[in-house]
Parts: sequence; C-alpha cells; structure tokens
Amino acid sequence: MTTSPEPTSPGSAASEPTVFEPTASDLAAPKTIGSLLVANRGEIAVRIFRTARALGLDTVAVYADPDAGALHVREADAAVRLPGAAPAETYLRGELLVRAALAAGADAVHPGYGFLSENADFARAVRAAGLLWIGPPPEAIEAMASKTRAKELMRAAGVPLLDPVDPAAATAADLPLLLKAAAGGGGRGMRVVRDLDSLKEELEAAAAEARSAFGDGEVFAEPYVERGRHVEVQVLADAHGTVWALGTRDCSLQRRHQKVIEEAPAPALPESLRATLREAAVAAARAVSYQGAGTVEFLVTADGRPYFLEMNTRLQVEHPVTEAVFGIDLVALQLRIAEGRALPLDPPRAEGHAVEARLYAEDPARDWRPQAGVLHTLSVPGDGIRIDTGFADGDTVGVHYDPMLAKVIAHAPTRAEAVRALTRALARARIHGLTTNRDLLVRSLRHPEFTAARLDTGFYERHLAELTAAAPDAARAALAAALAEAAPAAGAPLAGRLGGWRNVPSQPQSRSYTVDGTTYEVRYHAARNGPPQLVDQPGVRVVATGPESVTLEVDGVRRMFHVKHESNSPEVYVDSPLGAHTLTRRPRFTEPQDRTEPGSLLAPMPGTVVRIAEGLATGSAVTAGQPLLWLEAMKMEHRIVSPASGTLTALHAALGRQVEFGALLAVVQEEPPA
Repeated sequence: MTTSPEPTSPGSAASEPTVFEPTASDLAAPKTIGSLLVANRGEIAVRIFRTARALGLDTVAVYADPDAGALHVREADAAVRLPGAAPAETYLRGELLVRAALAAGADAVHPGYGFLSENADFARAVRAAGLLWIGPPPEAIEAMASKTRAKELMRAAGVPLLDPVDPAAATAADLPLLLKAAAGGGGRGMRVVRDLDSLKEELEAAAAEARSAFGDGEVFAEPYVERGRHVEVQVLADAHGTVWALGTRDCSLQRRHQKVIEEAPAPALPESLRATLREAAVAAARAVSYQGAGTVEFLVTADGRPYFLEMNTRLQVEHPVTEAVFGIDLVALQLRIAEGRALPLDPPRAEGHAVEARLYAEDPARDWRPQAGVLHTLSVPGDGIRIDTGFADGDTVGVHYDPMLAKVIAHAPTRAEAVRALTRALARARIHGLTTNRDLLVRSLRHPEFTAARLDTGFYERHLAELTAAAPDAARAALAAALAEAAPAAGAPLAGRLGGWRNVPSQPQSRSYTVDGTTYEVRYHAARNGPPQLVDQPGVRVVATGPESVTLEVDGVRRMFHVKHESNSPEVYVDSPLGAHTLTRRPRFTEPQDRTEPGSLLAPMPGTVVRIAEGLATGSAVTAGQPLLWLEAMKMEHRIVSPASGTLTALHAALGRQVEFGALLAVVQEEPPA
C-alpha cells in the first residue's frame, strides 16, 4: 500500500489482510479502449468526455428525451436516445445502456456518479456483453453497496464504527438518531430524528424515498453526531496490489445531507488523525480487493474521534479538489487501471489547497426549492478558476434531474488564497434566468466560522437565516436597470434615451421594478446632453449610462453595474461588486394563492406526486402541519402539509401524476374557532 503525504506532512503506510481475491478477469491481459460510452448525463458526462478526447478516444453519449439538446450530447462524437424522461425509464435502465454501447460500437462504459454507478448487476451486465467496465469489480461494489454489510466488513478489518441502533427498541436516551438508506447515498433516504413520536413517520418516509431512488427500501439507524465533521479519503487502486490514499477532503458544509462546499486537504486536523484516516481507508479498499477510484467517508466527532460512514465505489462529485492538489487526472487514471495498467508505486506529492463550491439552481431561502427554466447566462470569471458544468448559455434546466448547474474550483498555495479566489470568482459571476445558491456560497465562504476552519455538518442549520437574507442595495440595482433601459443603444439618436416616455421637462419619468417582493420606483429627468438627472436620490450621481452598464457614484464611491435585459421578458439582471439582483417590471407570474380560495394547497414547483398520506380522502379530518402529500422534483422529496386544522374538502392529486407549478393539489377548510 502507498499513501500520499498531504501538503503539511508526510503520510504513513499500513497493510491489511485481503478479504476478496481478484478474479481471473481482473488480472487478464491489458486491454485498449478505443471508444467510451458514458452511462450518465450533464456535468459528469461532459467532464469524462474532456479526458477521453485528450486521450484520443471516441465518445458516446446517451440521452433521455428532455436531454436531446443537452451539452453532453452536443459534445459527444455519437449519441443514443433512451426513450422517456424519468430516470427510471432511461438512465436507470441497465439493459438500454448496454444496448446503446453495443449499437454505437463502444468498447468501454464509464458510469460517472449517481444513477447506476454503484450497481453491481449493471457492472456484471457490462462485462457480460464483452465491454470494459470503468470501475471496481462487481464483487467490491456489492460488498460496499449495502451500508449495513459494509460496516460488518469494516468492523472485521478493525475500522472504527458507530454502533447501530434498532429503531424498534430505540429510547429517548438514543436520540438524536440518523436514519439512512442502506443501498444509496447523496442524502436520499436520510432523516434526523429528534423525538420518538416522529420516528415511525420518518422511518416510513426514509424507506419510501430510498425505494424510489435506489429500488431498495432498507433503512438503518445510528446515533446522530451533533457538530461532527464529514471527512473523506480518496483511494485509487490497481489490479497489481498498489493502493494510493490521496489525502483527505472536508465536505462538512451540507444541505439536506448533500454536500455544498468541499476542500482538500481537510483543514485543522492533527497529523495523527490524518494518518489514522488514510490507514483506515486503505484497509477498507484492501478488504474488498478494490480497483479504480473510490472514496472512504468518515464522521469525525468534535473531540477528534473518527468513525467509518461508507465507501463510495465510484468517482465522487468533489473529485476535482483532489485532482488540483495532486496534479492528476482521476478519470484518466480510472481508464488506465481498467486497461490493466499498473499505478506507480508512489503517488505524486500534494501541493497547495483547493476549494470547490456546487452551484445549484435552487432557492435556499425557500426550503432549498429547486428551480427550472432557461439559463440565459452562466459566466464565472477568474484566472485559474476551473468550472465543470453540463450547461451553456440558453440551455434549459428541467425538472427530472439534479439541479446542480456547475462546480467551481479554485486552487492556490494556501487555504486562505484558495478561498479568496473562489469567493471573488463567484461574487463576480453572472448567472441569469434562474434563482441560484450563489449568494449563499459567497456568504458561506466569507463566514468567520468557515474562514477559521471551524467546520461541522450543522453549519447551515445555525446560519441559514443570515446567509439567505435579501441581498443589499436593491434600490441601486433598480436605479441602474432604469437608467440602462432608458439609455440609447450605440449609434442611436440621443432622443432614444426617452425610451417611449413623453418628453415633458417639468414631469419626471418613472420606472418601477419588483425585487424580492419589494417594489422600487425610479424617477428621473431625461437630459438632451449628459446623463439623466435623478429625483429623490441624495448622494447619488450618474457618471455614465449605456444599455449594458451604468456607473454610479454613491457618497463619493464609484461602482459599475452590469445590466442585461432578456428580449421578450420582463426580467432585468443587474450585477455589481455589491451582489446580483433579478428585477421585474411587474410580477412574472400572478402568485397562485392570489387566485384561489383560502386553504388551497398548491404545487410549489413542477414535480410528481410520489406519496399520499395513508387513508387521506375527501372529508378526512386534518391538523395544521400534518403531511398530506409528497412531491418529487429534481431528485428531492418535498412535503406538502396542511395549512390549518380542519376538513379536506377536495383532493385533486393522484399518485404518480405530474403537476405543474401552482397546480391545485387539495383544499382544506379550516375549522371555525371554538
């Protein structure tokens, strides 16, 4: 075994007994890949294609109907349609993926992450079809696929574990509990239980979500560690007995048990703990004769005790931070290992620090509600900033898949420099068309706890309100939008500045915008020579105006505002060093609740009805806050609860039905006060 030293100190080595022996096919003569099919979509498919092209390989994409024009399809040499839209009809159909690879003449399949990337049966089907599987042996996947079985293996290998809790026998002394899906990851099927009264309901909800996501409803419980850190080790192993442990990553900043910001190496860990984690990760890999790239995840308590969580037998979303620190291409190494080549005995040394932020189309201030629609602009500036994305300007973000738009990665000699570079790039990014978590990311990176590396998984529970407060200076953004829209286009006559408003010098012109529910009115006098004269804007001077940029001087400080107005749309996007704002001259949509009767339950987003409360029917008595329906959108479940105690007078939702934003799901008639 070989471990790689982290930037701060040398690593250490350990040897563990092998539990699974390599099969004959694992030790077969080296193979050569000529054409690679990626059994995935979006960002990870685009990222794998990038390496494949650099290695001279032909690339094959697969696509569901909503992805027919997606970036990963446009970038592939060939593409095969998977008829349908939902993942269960398309990207989770192993037989269709194998058939696509054979039809396109591919000789290898890379599963990416998610979907079937950790499905042993799919790996076997790929091999049985005579194709090369870019991943670990099916036996290793199978051994680690069930978290319960994986924990048994790790216990036998001497890796520290949290003791499981039998939910049927749980007492108040066992709380809080963490419920987890045995067969999957990514936060699906995971619940925190803090009182025994809700345990049964949360078990049912976790099992239903796990069954929907992974086809297996097995759920187990273990103690929930408050303010623990999520620390993981990247491993890479070949078929010749070499195992690399490529340092640590910290992934503690999470929402809904899904990672948001990751970094390598994990900061503020003593070297003795780093060595323990690396040794335990190598023990886990050797216990199943692992080959390829994998990640061993640990929970580290506040007092520094590590516990094994799971092993992900695939490439991780956050792999770019390890690539940056070690100067390697993990996908290229996966391909070489699959071809039978041996790793060097010693991995490269780590240099510097890398931080990654996941940019999501979601609204953190509204329960992380996923967003769908057209992504008009996605531009992230910055020298040396890496962007992994599956979208380009003008692409549509649909409702069927994960709402991640991009991963933004910065690498620098020190952690502080990497954090500053990433913060600056995100703060100056232009992202138009959808609500995103960009402001949350910037504020997270600037938060004192993060800059001081005081990290734990409860970060967003404690700080979400302050991190999602309305962006400042919306009034200045509205002012810039009004001036830009009134400015003449290049080459247009000066009279164009009037923008259709009457030229009555004694009467100011007015434009109104709505920002985050607040309306701002901008009043000004148009001038035939020079910039407009503002009304009721003390301390503000207009320096320059144009259709795409406005420069304002406020209390002696000059700043430029970039303005973009999409054609045939009431929305205006304003970006400045102070932040980003989306404005509308009027609400784009009438709020659905304004046109429905009281007590109406409306779909907060497009999605599919995946659960209805047991026994719920017209005439049922319900209580305030009682979960009535569950919608699934963008790989996440959302509960629809009763707005009041009363009687269900209408139920329009049906199991399996797809609903649009604002669709009427049910009506609750509130019981009169006593």
